[in-house]
This record gives sequence, C-alpha cells and structure tokens, in this order.
Amino acid sequence: MNGLTAWMEKHILPVAAKIGAQKHLVALRDAFIGTMPATMAGAIGTMLNAIIRDLPPAFWPDYNGNEIPVIREIIQINGYVWNGTLAIAGLIFAFSWGYNLARAYKVNDLAGGIVSLSAFISGIGFSFAGTQEVALDASAVSAINATTADTGLSATAEGITTGSWGWLKLGQLDANAFFTIMIIGFIATVIYAKLMQHNIIIKMPDSVPPAVSKAFAAIVPAAVALYVVAIIYFIVGKLSDGDLLINLIQKYIAEPFLGASQGLGWVLVVTLFVQIFWFFGIHGPNVLAPVLEGVWGVAQIANINVAQNGYEGLIGPAAVKAAITDGKAYMWVRGSFDAFAWFGGSGGTITLIIAILLFSKRADYKTVGKLAVGPGIFNINEPLMFGLPIVLNAIMFIPFLLAPLVATTIGWLATYAGLVNPVSQAVPWVVPPMLMSFLATGADWRAPVVTLINMAITFFIWLPFVISANKLQVED
Repeated sequence: MNGLTAWMEKHILPVAAKIGAQKHLVALRDAFIGTMPATMAGAIGTMLNAIIRDLPPAFWPDYNGNEIPVIREIIQINGYVWNGTLAIAGLIFAFSWGYNLARAYKVNDLAGGIVSLSAFISGIGFSFAGTQEVALDASAVSAINATTADTGLSATAEGITTGSWGWLKLGQLDANAFFTIMIIGFIATVIYAKLMQHNIIIKMPDSVPPAVSKAFAAIVPAAVALYVVAIIYFIVGKLSDGDLLINLIQKYIAEPFLGASQGLGWVLVVTLFVQIFWFFGIHGPNVLAPVLEGVWGVAQIANINVAQNGYEGLIGPAAVKAAITDGKAYMWVRGSFDAFAWFGGSGGTITLIIAILLFSKRADYKTVGKLAVGPGIFNINEPLMFGLPIVLNAIMFIPFLLAPLVATTIGWLATYAGLVNPVSQAVPWVVPPMLMSFLATGADWRAPVVTLINMAITFFIWLPFVISANKLQVED
C-alpha cells in the first residue's frame, strides 16, 4: 500500500496539482462559485414553493396553495426571487465568468465581467415570429390589423402572424446558456485581457481620477473583443441560414454532454477523480467544479426550473419526471452526489466518524473523531481529511475511493429505477444527510431511506480499515 501511495505521489500528484492551479480552470471554478448567492436564493424560493405548494396535494388532493391567503402571497414572492436568479442564471454566470477570467489575467475585472456579459447578450435573439393557422372572419381580421403597430400581430382570413422585436427568450438566459457563455465569454474576455496587457489602451493624464482612467483604458480592448464576437455571430448566421450560435451550441455541444452525463460510467469517473484529488489534499469538488457545475449543475437548474414552472399541466417532482421522459429534465444532477453519496463530505466520511467512535482503539483517531462529529453533521470533513489524516494516509486510500463509488452507484440505480424522485431542488450543502436528500427530491420520504442504506453500507466498507488501523504503531 505504501508503494502504491508513493507511486501516486510521484506520477499523479504533479498532474493533480497542475490541474488545480490552471488559471482558466480556477477562473471557471470561481465563476460558478460566484453565482452562488443568487442561485442559492433562487433555489431556496423554489424549495419553499415545493413545500407549501407542491407537497400538500399528495396528502390533500383538494389543496391549492395559489388560493390560500398568505400561502398564495408567499408563492408569488418566491416567484419574484426565481425571476431574478435562476430564470436568468446565464446572465449572472456571464458576468461572473468574465470577471474571474479578467482577474486571472490581472486586468480590470469589472470591465471583464461587462465584456463577457455584453458578448453573450449580443448573440441572443431579440425577435420572434410565428403563424397560427385559424379561420377568421373579415371583422376579426380588420380588428387585429388595426392594432398591428402596437401588438406585432397581423391577420388574414387563414390565420394570425406574430412578429415582435425587443424581447429576450428566458430559455436562452438561464442555465441553457452556460456552454455558450463558457465559449463566447472566454473568447471575448481573453481578447480584452490580452489587449490590456499589451497596453493597447487609451491613456489618460495622471490628473484624471483612477476610476475614470481604468474605464477609458478598457474602451479599446472591450470594443475590439465585442466586434470580434459580433463577426463570429455574423459568420455563423450566414453559414447556418440565420440560426443563432447559442442554438447550435446547445444542439451540438450542450445536449450531447448532458446526455453523456446521465450514464453511470461518467458519474463514477467524476466521483473517482474527486476522491483522488482529495486524497492528495486538493479540494476535489472545487477542482472539478467546471465539470460538476458546468454539466450536472446545468442539469440541476433545468430540473429546478421545471419543478417551479411546471410541465404539461404538472408541477413539482411529477413535472420533472414527465420532462425527463421528453428529454427536458434529467435523472442525475449536481445535487444527486450530495444527496446520496457525499454525506458528511466527499467520501461519505460521516460513516467513518461513526466507525472510529465505535471501534477505534487509537487515542488519536478517537480524539479527531469526536472533534469531527459536529462539522461532519453539516458535511464539513476537513477535520478528518487533515486531522486524522485521510490525506496521503495509505490505509484509508481504498475505502476513501470505494465508499463513494458504491454509494453513488446505489443512488444512481435507485433514481433510474424510479425508487426515488430525481433531485429537483438545490439544497445548501451544509444541510445534514437524510434531511438533504428529503428536501432535494421534493420531499420524497424514500430518498432518506436510500441515503441511510448507503450510510450503512459505507460504514461496513470503512470498518475493516478502522480496525486495521488499530494495529498500526502511531508514529511520534
């Protein structure tokens, strides 16, 4: 085992360290983290609506929260919160991405965020056109055409045509836009940053206030970046017969990635690498945030939006299930890892704490275990990772990798078998296990049962290694 650890230190650790320090990946990770105040606020609003609007009808069929005073108003307030957060998650992420990427290049970060946001918005559709075939009499045609300038509607005896300009489609402003933003925001912000670094700027006299100087310095780099992006949009439009780049990226990049993410193989690969990074003391979920948030996080926001807005007359978890059937929602999302595998933190380490307290004979292990109980309940496992330690501890390597792989597999199978609802709510990661899975699945009582089963199984995975550790001589 020590030989394996030494080999991994020599060959894996340097790669892990380089990935963890790569400035573009760090910026992308920080960009996702930067959106958390808004996305978590929206998630809380959606979760509250799930509890007071979606859950009661399962027990009282005549319940309608939208008709009950106070409940009705709370639902509406939560809706406003959703409007300004998850409904426009793409806009928020666009600014955060440019801001953090500009910081990585050590240039004006505020301007970087604005450049990324502007580059994204410039490629969004601002108009809508469609025709509804319906028979109309002459008076209806005249009435509709009389208000064409105000309504954007025109009519003939065969139907009504809608043509309007000056609106943005929410489906292009939410998490569906993340892949486009990662590409376009990167191009625009890097061009801006490189020009700033080469001093291709407007220089103001020293007497000008710094804020004004910084703003003027960003003008030329920002303009060049936005024009380059605009030319890209123009060329793509010409080559695709007028289709938008965001639609093409969604179809040919985002959807295949999201589809692949639902397979158990990819889920386990990511779980494995999270544990490997952690074993070397590198925060696995943070390093892999571009994947976890950029793929499974997008899927989760899609589920949350479906649960909030409904689908085909359904609301809450039922709507998510129906949308999954039509490819509009997803079985396994970012919160699924937390709900079914990462109880107590990455590795399911809360069960390690239990095993230590019950069966360890080592004073050092017991001391750390007692100190780690409180944080572990809230999914904080750094006291164990660095205090026991698990990091670079050869005897803990196998269970640390194996336990979450087994728990993830059981959670994935239970979700796909329909034994539990798919995760449709974003729950703060510090919520204790079982309560987290209950809330995340839209108050499905079966989800905590699956979590408890996983905890029991991972306990028995950890146990032999805890007992084996009793035989090791503690080094002074």
